[in-house]
Amino acid sequence: MERKSGVLMHISSLYGEYSSGSFGEEAKCFIDFIKECGFSYWQVLPFCMVDECNSPYKSYSAFGGNPYFIDLNTLYKKGLLTENELNLQKQETPYSCEYVKLYHNRVNLLKTAAKRVTDKKEIEDFISSHDELEKFCKFMALKEKNNEKPWYEWENDKCDDDVVFSWKFIQYEFFDQWSKIKKYANSKGIKIIGDMPIYVSHDSSDVWSNKNEFLLDKDGLCTDVAGVPPDYFAEDGQLWGNPLYNWDVMKENNYSWWKKRVLHMLEMFDGIRIDHFRAFDSYWAVDSSETTAKNGTWKIGPGIDFINEIKKIAEDKLIIAEDLGDISESVVKLVDDSGFPGMRVFQFAFFGDSNSPHLPHNYVKNCVAYSGTHDNNTLLGYLWELDDNTRKYMLDYCGYTDSNWEAGYNHIVRSIMGSCADLVILPIQDLLGYGSDTRLNIPGKADGNWRFRITKEQLNSIDKDRFLHYNKLYSRC
Repeated sequence: MERKSGVLMHISSLYGEYSSGSFGEEAKCFIDFIKECGFSYWQVLPFCMVDECNSPYKSYSAFGGNPYFIDLNTLYKKGLLTENELNLQKQETPYSCEYVKLYHNRVNLLKTAAKRVTDKKEIEDFISSHDELEKFCKFMALKEKNNEKPWYEWENDKCDDDVVFSWKFIQYEFFDQWSKIKKYANSKGIKIIGDMPIYVSHDSSDVWSNKNEFLLDKDGLCTDVAGVPPDYFAEDGQLWGNPLYNWDVMKENNYSWWKKRVLHMLEMFDGIRIDHFRAFDSYWAVDSSETTAKNGTWKIGPGIDFINEIKKIAEDKLIIAEDLGDISESVVKLVDDSGFPGMRVFQFAFFGDSNSPHLPHNYVKNCVAYSGTHDNNTLLGYLWELDDNTRKYMLDYCGYTDSNWEAGYNHIVRSIMGSCADLVILPIQDLLGYGSDTRLNIPGKADGNWRFRITKEQLNSIDKDRFLHYNKLYSRC
């Protein structure tokens, strides 16, 4: 891994006119912005469809793309949408993703566009060459036929061919538009890092079409579910509710589903971050009858045998191991043995002793250092909420001792940028210096997450010369 830096921003946070960021010209403008700042990476969050809490970490498919990211202007230029239809999709506010409007309107609009397609061959050929996408399209059509019930409650096993095609169209447009954005980024010397959620949703095409590879009972219901024990983020732990993998079965077929998943991701991105990497060593299993994650137990994961198979697939592509949370010595060993860079998060550095791996002086070269992740507060919000003594110690650590602590913000950024970490990633909110009202996600909180968006004016307000200077000063460009 080269000594570089990048920006973390979800596609949904891009500016635009239609309630969510998309794969339109705004994405290319953001790539230009990254380039002008001296950054080399754009890290995104999962491209999957979102759940009822607007999170992409519990989706109908690990392979399918989020319809909200499809650029409507591109469809208009193709003659698949009318000007009036575009106008009806205009947002009420540029500052927040309008998920209610998106939920009620966007897929229906895309289905309307699908009906206007005259030459279907290219779409059909693309989907037929991606079997998991083909399963996903059928799954979504069957969900509609069964009044949106989860698959384990379906009674009707026949779906409408036109509905299946509309989902094929949606997926084709998603991947076609994204491939053009990625190609543009790469032409500018910018690499894209994708994000792979460790688990999938129970009500997903992944589980529906691969039931024996998950821990289910004879009725298709989960026996145990995923989560994490109590930690910094949640005192009751986090009860995610995802089905757990049947690792014994997966090993028998040499992890074929996982290999398809990784190959799919590496076709889309220049590298990926694997969420909750520690579950490959050991994972928290909670009885499906529990209401919190407190009473789970640790189970042994697939370990280095699985990791070695993934390494064969990844070859020289960047794989980031998200090794945060309750980490045991065996997890540390698995990350080390994998050779994948782990993560360091500045906001975790000052809650332990001087041996904390998140303190910049303890970073290793083969790691990715963040000021914060999508699950953290913004850097400024974090500073505001610290107690006086911890804040004073932290700023002193970063070389700032004046009483006006807000002026010490840049010293923190410089401490991270100047560290030995091969790769440094800063969330877009931390480039803007924004507070906790722009936080993207609060783990364990059901409502109000995933809404933050920037405007074009806000993006243009960032001092590009300052970040270009930091990147040059610390040999990151």
